[in-house]
Amino acid sequence: MSSLTPMMQQYFEIKNQHKDCILFFRLGDFFEMFFDDAITASRELEITLTGRDCGQEERAPMCGVPFHAADNYIARLISKGYKVAICEQTEDPAQAKGIVRREVIKIVTPGTVTDSAMLDEKKNNYMMSLYKRGECFGIAAVDITTGEFLATQIYFGSTFVKLIDEIAKYSPSEILVNQEINQDNIMLKKIKTRFNAFYTLLEDRYFYNNNDFNGIHIEGGKQAIELGDISLNAAAALLKYIKETQKVPLNHVSSLKIYNIDEFMTLDYSTRRNLELTESLREKGKKGTLLWILDKTLTSAGGRLLRNRVEQPLIRTEDIIMRLDVVEELKDKYMIRVEIREYLKRIYDIERLTGKIVLGNANGRDLIALKNSLLQIPYIKELLANCQTFAIKKYETDMETLEDIATLIDQAICDEPLVGLKDGGIIKTGYNGEIDTLRDIGKNGKIMIASIENNEREKTGIKNLKVGFNRVFGYFIEITRSYFDKVPEEYIRKQTLANCERFITQELKELEEKILGAGDKLLELEYNIFIELRNRISKQAGRLKKVSACIAEIDFYASLAETAEREGYCKPQINDSDALKITDGRHPVIEKVVEEGAFVPNDTFLDEKEDMVSIITGPNMAGKSTYMRQVALIVLMAQMGSFVPASAAIIGVVDRIFTRVGASDDLASGQSTFMVEMAEVANITKNSTQNSLIILDEIGRGTSTFDGLSIAWAVTEFISSRIKARTLLATHYHELTELEGKLPGVKNYCISVKKNGDDIIFLHKIIRGGADGSYGIHVAILAGIPAQVTDRAKEILKELEESDISMKASRIKKRDVSLDGQMDLMVFGSILNGKDEILNDVKNVNLQGITPIEALNFIYKLQQKIKDLV
Repeated sequence: MSSLTPMMQQYFEIKNQHKDCILFFRLGDFFEMFFDDAITASRELEITLTGRDCGQEERAPMCGVPFHAADNYIARLISKGYKVAICEQTEDPAQAKGIVRREVIKIVTPGTVTDSAMLDEKKNNYMMSLYKRGECFGIAAVDITTGEFLATQIYFGSTFVKLIDEIAKYSPSEILVNQEINQDNIMLKKIKTRFNAFYTLLEDRYFYNNNDFNGIHIEGGKQAIELGDISLNAAAALLKYIKETQKVPLNHVSSLKIYNIDEFMTLDYSTRRNLELTESLREKGKKGTLLWILDKTLTSAGGRLLRNRVEQPLIRTEDIIMRLDVVEELKDKYMIRVEIREYLKRIYDIERLTGKIVLGNANGRDLIALKNSLLQIPYIKELLANCQTFAIKKYETDMETLEDIATLIDQAICDEPLVGLKDGGIIKTGYNGEIDTLRDIGKNGKIMIASIENNEREKTGIKNLKVGFNRVFGYFIEITRSYFDKVPEEYIRKQTLANCERFITQELKELEEKILGAGDKLLELEYNIFIELRNRISKQAGRLKKVSACIAEIDFYASLAETAEREGYCKPQINDSDALKITDGRHPVIEKVVEEGAFVPNDTFLDEKEDMVSIITGPNMAGKSTYMRQVALIVLMAQMGSFVPASAAIIGVVDRIFTRVGASDDLASGQSTFMVEMAEVANITKNSTQNSLIILDEIGRGTSTFDGLSIAWAVTEFISSRIKARTLLATHYHELTELEGKLPGVKNYCISVKKNGDDIIFLHKIIRGGADGSYGIHVAILAGIPAQVTDRAKEILKELEESDISMKASRIKKRDVSLDGQMDLMVFGSILNGKDEILNDVKNVNLQGITPIEALNFIYKLQQKIKDLV
């Protein structure tokens, strides 16, 4: 290191403190990167890799980007999963003695991004901290762009499963973990496989410094501290980490809300995915999702609030009813809603503007956007005064107009300020006398010089006296030799030329200092006044966040009211009963993508007594999955406070929604379709309660017919006998229809079909009773499979139907579930005896050499053996 140049020694001192970051090292007008950082950055950013003498034999690899364009390059590196440390010059190079002092002023990570160009305006950018102690987890999440700060703990039940579900709720861009999680390779691999986030391992000291909570209001804090809530450990790590990376006071992260995960409806990872709440399975983005339908918000904060409430529906009846009442009033008061939405259109993202102000990233245009937003508040308050719902009246009361902040910005900041803080053109004329003087000097310098010239001519009587300027001597008075006798005594000789003399006066000297220094002084003064003003507004972060929260709530309710009216939704009745009664229910997304009027509505009735489990049979493509999903979505919408797509709905509050809908091989974790399916079923059987809603679509289809039917049968018994939860179960195993009358609360339903010879028409209507066939061959015909194949399939089907196992199924008795809650999956044990011989036949068949005719004969022989077994 001793052979390195002083500048490179400084570089390594700073780089060694930030080894996990790409260091942007400021040199003049560029941010330079060296050595491995340069090699990485040149590859990822596609910029030229050069070299620089560093005092050693080999030149240091180097690349750089202009400082004024650095944000774009930083954004690209962050999106590729890197951390960037920004090292700035912290003293004026002109005044530096030796090497200019440099310091890292900020570390940018995926979770600390504040550049609006890198963020989804209607989605929070959460950074999450996970703290593991034994089998318990502390969880904390923060969005530094908005100041939202939340924490909870998981300490009972299937804690890791609940952890995955909670992470899914936030979809964090960055996750901090403690040593205990990092040492559990299997757990960490599962988290990393499931979530595309940037992971940072923190030392244990980060999780034990509760002094970081000084100045932060903790909701429920005293009780949490007394109980040793480990969510505080996770929250402490988050606070320390963001303070170290951002290096500024975080005035807007002023309140920590500790919540209980049981305050909201439980939605596991699979359910969120299967119901396509905020992310589509088919398209990138939110199109085709429930959020796509519901989001009529006009503000960014309102959009984020709507997304969060889609992700976590309520379970307290009174809270749900309160939300529905607000939506109803805004829906009914059309003109008030329309006018409110007009003002909401003019409101920028107050929450994130506040974050930029606190973090020191806001410019003049950001403050103007804030001012223009605050100017809309009085009009919205006036309109809210015409509403009667308690919640709306509360928002009206809580929402300050913040006229003092709006007035301050209006007085100080130009209406159209320049973007750069050091480019001037920010402070409004009339706000600061010194700025006005400097601007006058800059604008009127020539006039002032001409005035001095005229005054001096009149005073001295020298007609050819003139005031000139050059870069060496500055301003001067030039007098020819013929007038030397008239030169006043107070003139100070500055330069002698062949035929003239140049002089300076005190007045001209003072004016010269003003004119020549006015530009630089003006830029510096404007910058300092702007920073002072921004700091003053930063201290009002709490008030700004409170107003932003009120605006977001109003936008949320107005959006749901707008959607309800546009789509013809009804207000659901919410109670604590076990009833789930939906009349003319529709799928909120599907009805928007099919031809208008083409969607067929359906009724639903479930309870925990006579109508507990609905077994739904019918052909593929007939709409079983759509029907079940729509029931789940209607329940979810109702409990988040939304009107629902139906003509009427009574919703007995559901604590959890579980879905087992479709599956694909989880190749990343090495799990097959069937294993994924069984894992999801296991999760349902272990964690559902009597108040849950269970959606099961085709369980058991990933294995042999007998095994699959056995599992589906036993699961249905278990739900009916032990869980007693409201359940919709779609199946191709028509044998399950035998359960109606054998198991309490089981009813058969099917999708109606109209047949005309070999042609079928799906009517998409749910009716009582079991389907009279699966119509699989009919669907194959519709799909275009050659007639030669489908005709042969009909022949085979006829032979198979002669040994239909449904005859055996009708004789199977109901099996009681054992006291330990384990299912007896050997319901068909007698049928499966002797299966080894069949398995060996299948195992040993030569698939490469067998002809089609031989294959059919082989299947026929297997069929005969199966007949002998049953």
